[in-house]
Amino acid sequence: MHLASSERERLRELLKDCIESREALRMKKYIQHGAISTYDHCRNVVRVSYWLSRRLGIHVDERALARGAFLHDFYLYDWHDKDPSHRLHGFSHPGQACENARRYFKIGRKEAEIIRCHMWPLTLRHMPRSREAVIVCAADKYCSLLETFLGRRRKGVRICG
Repeated sequence: MHLASSERERLRELLKDCIESREALRMKKYIQHGAISTYDHCRNVVRVSYWLSRRLGIHVDERALARGAFLHDFYLYDWHDKDPSHRLHGFSHPGQACENARRYFKIGRKEAEIIRCHMWPLTLRHMPRSREAVIVCAADKYCSLLETFLGRRRKGVRICG
């Protein structure tokens, strides 16, 4: 998987209002899978989602796809902590991420759906209904798998450069 330089530039343009924000950069403090930060995981999901939509010729709202993918795990806590409120992280973090995205960024309905549905089928009640949500859900599973197995050995696994 490889994005052309024009595609990488397009993603930078789509995410310019959030990717370097103080709030989003907080995700660098938290580990997601293996040794991969939540921030790097979200960037991987953005790239894979965009790659899938482009290579499969799926017409999407590119802005909603990119922003929803980037903010899908914007929950801002360390889910590895022994805090009892994190016990059901897999079920609850999409709601927390959506709430944070609404608080810090102006997200639309489609972006909120992408964030809420990305853990499907674990979150049965929140099934992806848009093309963008289906793509991000699939990209998240793919990235999570690679990061878990590759990321244990090295930091900063970049998927789809």
